[in-house]
Amino acid sequence: MDRLDRPTAKPQVATLALLASLAGACGDDRRPRPAGEDGGVRACATELRRDSSVAGVPLDRGLSAVVALSYCDAANTGASDVAGYVKVLVERWAAGQLGEVPFPLAAEATDTLRAIPGLVPDLVVKWLDPLTNDPDPARALRFGANNDYLAYFGDGWTGTPMFQGDDRAGWMWVNHEYVAGVPPLPTAAPSSQHHTLATLLHALGVLATEPASTVWSNAELARYTEQFKKNVGGSWLRVVQDSTGDWAVDRSRPALRYDATDSTLARVTGLVVSADHDDEGAALPPNVVTGIHHDCSGGVTPWGTVITAEENVQAAYGDLETAWTTGQRFVPGAGFDPGAMITFDTAPSPTGEFGISGDPNALHPRDAYGFLVEIDPGRPPSEYYGRLGGGQGHRKLGALGRANWENATFAVNREWMLIPDRPVVLYAGNDRRSGHVYKFVSARPYRTTMTKDQIRALLDDGKVYVAHFAGLDNATGRALLSTGVAPTEAAPGHGRWVELSLTSPDVAPNAAGLGEAGKTVGEALADPSWNGLGGFASSDDVRRALFTASLKVGAMELNRPEDVEYNPRDLSGRPRIYVSFTNDADQVALDQEGRLYPPAVHAAQSPNRGDVLGAIYAIEEQAWDDSSSSRAFAYWEAWAGRRGEDDFAAASPDNLLLDRDGGVWFCTDGNLSVNGRAEGVYYLDLDPAHAQGARPSFGKAFRVAATPSDAEATGPAFSSGMGTLFFSVQHPGQGQPSSWPPR
Repeated sequence: MDRLDRPTAKPQVATLALLASLAGACGDDRRPRPAGEDGGVRACATELRRDSSVAGVPLDRGLSAVVALSYCDAANTGASDVAGYVKVLVERWAAGQLGEVPFPLAAEATDTLRAIPGLVPDLVVKWLDPLTNDPDPARALRFGANNDYLAYFGDGWTGTPMFQGDDRAGWMWVNHEYVAGVPPLPTAAPSSQHHTLATLLHALGVLATEPASTVWSNAELARYTEQFKKNVGGSWLRVVQDSTGDWAVDRSRPALRYDATDSTLARVTGLVVSADHDDEGAALPPNVVTGIHHDCSGGVTPWGTVITAEENVQAAYGDLETAWTTGQRFVPGAGFDPGAMITFDTAPSPTGEFGISGDPNALHPRDAYGFLVEIDPGRPPSEYYGRLGGGQGHRKLGALGRANWENATFAVNREWMLIPDRPVVLYAGNDRRSGHVYKFVSARPYRTTMTKDQIRALLDDGKVYVAHFAGLDNATGRALLSTGVAPTEAAPGHGRWVELSLTSPDVAPNAAGLGEAGKTVGEALADPSWNGLGGFASSDDVRRALFTASLKVGAMELNRPEDVEYNPRDLSGRPRIYVSFTNDADQVALDQEGRLYPPAVHAAQSPNRGDVLGAIYAIEEQAWDDSSSSRAFAYWEAWAGRRGEDDFAAASPDNLLLDRDGGVWFCTDGNLSVNGRAEGVYYLDLDPAHAQGARPSFGKAFRVAATPSDAEATGPAFSSGMGTLFFSVQHPGQGQPSSWPPR
């Protein structure tokens, strides 16, 4: 989610109720369940049936929340889970046999949560909800702000958490990305979500200052900043579904919060970072850093830990790659100038979001953030990797480098497990305009005899590759230069993986354009003047600035790669990687040959890509049965956003989700601004068998749920048996009025 340049939608206030079509159509109200489960009563209701108020928070404030869509067979399909149910409806749509079932969900914009009949909405947990039964409300552990990525771990899972364990009880990891608006300042009141947080803190007695006050003391700002930091990061909580189908937090179990304060510690592995200290100023061990923040999407590892991705960390303590504007223009004088080696300013900026307190101990080095962070869920937040010996605890994966990371996905077999006797392969995206897709290949292979600690250690050392989408039109980021149209599966584009290191033997993508056809990537990165940028003194420095390194060698810029998912059960019969390119209506840093536009001519010469619609691309490795050895790939557009008022018009794909059988699902972030319709959750039919017939459904995106107000749909996840589809309703009311959820 790129919140820094979010377009503001035209305010719309609607009062449509939750969809009630076919309510009660379940007959005896029993929803089919996977084999081996006990039946449970679940009425096909369409109301959020519980009080969701928070003491101290006004009822007209929108609150982010986790939503559950539980399966109830309203259309009498006989399917056993959410994914199967939706796929039957797709087949009936194609055959013209839906009858009175409204499917897909109508494209509207309301301040309500809506879903197709048969997916029963339920509010699981929302921002500021207590996660424990602490009798002191001021001390209660609370659910954080703007929840994004979700992961569900069913009770009793074995081997891998993916689709294993109890479908109706388990543990959930939830990311918390940011708090919207402006925090309180010495002479200004907080705005938006910061005002909501300050209102609660004042009601609890944590703050003495009235939320609307324009006078804030340094002591009050310090107290607020600490609470602000506690509202980002991630939550680990147990959730259960009762006999009526409602989901709730089990407060008898020890929920945990991982946040930006020194209560959370992580060790950076595979890369040396600046010395850090706790929030009182005491020195921390080498490479141990304070907190996590701006956690957007992520991934579950095959061995049962969570990867949470630090994205827009520059907002907190400042940007380490200060040489670029948001429009991709190079900025001289920031330590990246040609003619010298690149240098980094790691000192924290006092003007960042966490700098308002004025306390220098509350500031931390810039290079301590911007990582894929591996959380060992359930372990105390302060238990950094190696603190107790062995391979337990939390760490930041320095061997993969720094970026505006959005997510992580692993190359796995059809059982969602690591592939024996092969290196571990991880894919991830840098979610920024002109960002890139990366692949990490571990130096050593995975063996089935390895312990969990030994498997985790494989991510400490390996090679980082950037995807170069050769032949893509630099002016659009969507079409092939040779044809002027988007690549298709029948006529794909062809790219290659380019190793980013000073020893890389790969030919730099911009070598020919800069007149040195044989220039290697290693030589180009070390060259102090190559492509108008300074040189990298070490491969560690390359990993500190992956965005700059990728541009220096001429890797093709992409239209915000928001999410990347490796699909081992793809319906094509071969594993594929799916990438959501949300949009990019800005200029680029490089020309078609990968040469940097000089700052003086950038405004006039750099093309504006103008992509406000976005697309989902498929990637197939050339060595599709061995991602670790594959150095080339084919790519094509699997789905394209478009304008329109019909129920299939959608834009700006964001987070992706794979179901147990290889089906592809996605959420949107920008459809409201493009089409005036709510953001939603979609099933994308990519079954080749559905490409024929009088009404083919192949390539169509079927909306199954829609968010309230201007909320973004994020972080979709299935329960282990796919009886429930969870997703995050993020930032309702950020740009237009909202009082969701009802309370």
